[in-house]
Amino acid sequence: MSDIRTDVCVIGGGPAGLTLALLLLRSGVRVTVVEKARGLDREYRGEILQPGGLALLDQLGVLDDARSRGAHELTRFRLTDPRRVLMDFDYRRLPSPYDHLLSLPQRHLLGALLALCERFDGFRHLPGHGVARLLRDGGAVRGVTTKGHDGARTVTARAVVGADGRYSKTRSLAGIDNHRHDVFDMDVLWFKLPADPTGVVRIHRGEGGPVIAYDSHPGSVQIGWTLPHHSYREIAARGIDHVREQVARSLPEYADLVRDCVGALTDLTLLDVFAARAEHWVQDGLVLIGDAAHTHSPLGAQGINLAVQDAVVLHPVLVAALHGGTGTVGAGELAAYEQARSADIDAVMRLQVMQSKGMFAEGRVASAVRPRIAKAVSRTPLGRRITRRIAYGNPAIRVREDLFTA
Repeated sequence: MSDIRTDVCVIGGGPAGLTLALLLLRSGVRVTVVEKARGLDREYRGEILQPGGLALLDQLGVLDDARSRGAHELTRFRLTDPRRVLMDFDYRRLPSPYDHLLSLPQRHLLGALLALCERFDGFRHLPGHGVARLLRDGGAVRGVTTKGHDGARTVTARAVVGADGRYSKTRSLAGIDNHRHDVFDMDVLWFKLPADPTGVVRIHRGEGGPVIAYDSHPGSVQIGWTLPHHSYREIAARGIDHVREQVARSLPEYADLVRDCVGALTDLTLLDVFAARAEHWVQDGLVLIGDAAHTHSPLGAQGINLAVQDAVVLHPVLVAALHGGTGTVGAGELAAYEQARSADIDAVMRLQVMQSKGMFAEGRVASAVRPRIAKAVSRTPLGRRITRRIAYGNPAIRVREDLFTA
């Protein structure tokens, strides 16, 4: 098959990769996206967009199309236990129009992004292709070879972007260490039940263990039952009946649905919850973004939002570097992205650890202190600042529309 010459080769067609591709295409940059999946009809974990992510996608012109494909607005976050509501935050207190969360199937977001990318002559899309090897010249990355259902391809590029997730093949091929930190005391078993929308994201500390629950389009509730970190094998060995009854005890209002709809362990998806950060995010000709650079827990629904923000921050750095020469983009030029983004990522890491300890810690002391902390967070300026940080991330991040040529 014919080789491809492009300006930027993006490995991974998820939210980070396709958002960056669209930003670059609108800035006159040729982009090839390599994606190992053959289509968008696959399993995804992240579905919730925070107000900050909504604002950026709206600036980019993709939000309306994504929403029109189907979504649910979520207006409240609640932390509850069997006796009371510990925390209740109304997102409608935030400035309109981004005064809510959006539960949006990832395939709807990716479909909208891909549709806009495909309008540009400089866009090439290689679905069903995985990266097989990084091409190097004098140590600098100059492209990739791919292996796919329709054969192998060689893609040469001035910059390669690894946007291929927490288990990034690009990062591995580049020899970049990924430092994993098991700072969370839980893993999560995900599943869906048919249910009417509630407009609420809830963490409920039920008798069978804490659970996360939120509306999922088109007509279901996404439930994440938390279990002690690395305990799945032991729990699974006790069988689906045990798991089902523990989940039913955790969410009594859904107990009958749990018993009717969860028939086997294969109906559940295990998420290994950990934090990680690549030792560095750039090499000559290579940059990592999204989960490939930094991995987070599902707390605070940060995954898609951080991916979109990474792409927005990297966009002007890449455009400037590409316009500043004709050869491979150097690590020194790409380092501006890592420098600009590191403090934000460190802040999210610290906040998620704090959230995990506050909402999921077990024991008599934690149970006694939790209501007081929740009350303070709900009613003090500090709590409002924390909530805004979760909702917006770094509010200074904006799409550089002045760089657009189309």
